This record gives sequence, structure tokens and C-alpha cells, in this order.
Amino acid sequence: MNYHNCTVSGEIMEVKKGTTTVGVIAKDAVVMGAEQKSTMGYLVDSKVAQKIHRLDEHIGLTIAGSVGDALAMIRLLKAQLKLYKLERGPITLKAAANLLSNILHGSKYFPYINQFILAGYDTKPGLYSFDPLGGFDVKDKFYSTGSGSPIAYGVLESGFKENMTNEEAIVLIIKAIRAAIERDIGSGGKDIQIAVIDKEGFKELTPQELKKY
Repeated sequence: MNYHNCTVSGEIMEVKKGTTTVGVIAKDAVVMGAEQKSTMGYLVDSKVAQKIHRLDEHIGLTIAGSVGDALAMIRLLKAQLKLYKLERGPITLKAAANLLSNILHGSKYFPYINQFILAGYDTKPGLYSFDPLGGFDVKDKFYSTGSGSPIAYGVLESGFKENMTNEEAIVLIIKAIRAAIERDIGSGGKDIQIAVIDKEGFKELTPQELKKY
């Protein structure tokens, strides 16, 4: 994530942009990954920025773009998903995707400056990629967002295969993110975040678990 200047009502506002996030559908799970660099212009603001967030037991979200906008969206989604659960039970991934799309579209005149990947598991693993105005895509088995995504996509296109194991998907995501880190100044950080969502729910891998990869 990186700060870029933009003008609002004649004033200069700093907006965080950058990042590389990835989501891949495996045989029995969906796997999400992100690097952890956050920058302000040419200054590294943080090497341990959190870019994968758990929204519910079976749903996660990756963020790319403005940190303030992303955190506001995460708070809103968590609250809405809790209310939905109290009234109707756990939300489906498709319903959560429609909710996020509606929120983004409803804010199109003052948009959230973000790209999101929404991933989850209800009856099967699922993956959605969103633009800042609420358009979303569910046709592909892998997505990447952020300034490093063009580089990550090259690795994903060449390495993805149907019915990958969780371990194969993790290795592919790490390769894609490492390739982006090598060539994209907005990507980097101390570690890579990896989260797996399967029928057992959302689980983020610890640094110790990631060492074997």
C-alpha cells in the first residue's frame, strides 16, 4: 500500500495505494495471500501491514488501496454479517458478495479507493474480485489485486491447475507474491500472509507454519 496524491475540493489528500494480494481456489478450500508492505511515498510506513481480514468463520477479505477506506469497509461488513447471522443464520458467500457490491455501488460518487478479493466456503470454496465501484467477477479460479498484480498474474497463469491441493495452492501464491515483490516497489514487507478457508472455517497460517514453504 502506498500513498499517492489526489485532489479533493482543491485540497491535497494522501491516499494509500499499492500492494499484491492473491486468491486461489484449490480442490477443497480457497487460499488467500498478501505481502505486508505499507508505504508513504518513498518511505516504508510498515513492514507488517495486515492485508487479509477474517469477516466471519467462513469468509475472508483481502485489501488493496486506501487503508482508511479498507478498514472502514471491514468494520461495516463485520457489523452487517453479525446482524445477518443474528436474524437469519450464517450468510452465504454469494450474499456477502452482493452486499459488498451494493455498498461499493452505493458509494460511487464518493468511492472506496480499493480493490477487494472476497473468499469463503459454504457448500464449496468461492472467490470474488471487486473493483472500486462494485463490479465483481466470479468466473476465474484465481485473482490478484494491487500494483503488483500484473506480475503475480504471470506466475498464476503459468502455474495454476485444477484441483490443486492446499499445499500446492500455497506454494503457487508465495511464488506469485515473491515475483511481485521483486519488481513492484509497492510490494514487500517482512513476511507473506497466507489464510486458508475450508469446511472447517478460516485459518491464518502462523510464521512457523509458513517456514516449510
